[in-house]
Amino acid sequence: MTAKAAFYDVDGTLVRTNIVHTYAYYAMNRGTLSGIAGRTLAAAAQVPLYAALDLVNRKWFNEYFYRAYAGLSEDRLVVLGEEMLEDVLKPAVFPKAKDLIDEARRAGCRIVFITGALDFTVAPLARLLGADDVIANKMQFVGGIATGKVIPPIIEGANKAHAIRDYCVRHGLALDQSFAYSDSFSDYAMLAMVGRPTAVNPDVRLRSIARAYHWPVLDLR
Repeated sequence: MTAKAAFYDVDGTLVRTNIVHTYAYYAMNRGTLSGIAGRTLAAAAQVPLYAALDLVNRKWFNEYFYRAYAGLSEDRLVVLGEEMLEDVLKPAVFPKAKDLIDEARRAGCRIVFITGALDFTVAPLARLLGADDVIANKMQFVGGIATGKVIPPIIEGANKAHAIRDYCVRHGLALDQSFAYSDSFSDYAMLAMVGRPTAVNPDVRLRSIARAYHWPVLDLR
């Protein structure tokens, strides 16, 4: 049997949350009450800018957004990641997400989550849903404290496609037999990289592309 993988975007594809929800959880669960309030209000004030950057350039969005983590303790972030699984992520998993993953596993696929989220936020979810591996952004830490910078390359857009190609080469997996799933047009390159792409809960632009290329379209909601 040909070795192959199934690559899953996470936010919007498997869960209804996004990385802004993730940071909001960290902001509201760290430090003194006054500090929590300040970080929460600051995050809320930045939402319009985050939305604009996300529309213009996903790489710029990631670089700007992750500055908010500067000064946070690595140990605390990992602990909060586990708590966030129970409080935020598990309730947000789409009802049919586990079925989609189980179907790929029965087809002999290695299950890989690929996401612009930070690795310590998605690792607990990957464990819950039975992923074999995670490709995610990694925060830079100095002395156990986050610098607010992500270790390049940032996992987004075309870099997701490059990461999938490199992963398949390293693990001896057939790209043309592998699957990819995403909800966003920004992941077009990732979907086009594999032989079996699927649009999941697609936005308007991705739905249009999927129809044009006769890709399967699924709604997990």
